[in-house]
Amino acid sequence: KQRVAIARAIVNHPKILLADEPTGALDSHSGEQVMELFQSLNDEGVSILMITHDAEIASMAQRTVEIRDGMMKSKGGGRNMKKGKPQRKS
Repeated sequence: KQRVAIARAIVNHPKILLADEPTGALDSHSGEQVMELFQSLNDEGVSILMITHDAEIASMAQRTVEIRDGMMKSKGGGRNMKKGKPQRKS
């Protein structure tokens, strides 16, 4: 279901993609595929606004904003998606 929803969202070549927990219900391999797709879309100029609770996924963003106790905190730059996926901690 989640992959179908993502396919529907990108079929019309949006300038902005809104994604709420796009990898949340996926296995790790499918989640990596989704993030690779998002990286490719970002390379093509698509802006992606993504909600996630996964710090590893968030670290791939150009900019992160944290909401804690109802307050929004700008965290500045994460890592640019173009630099690749983050290293997993051992």
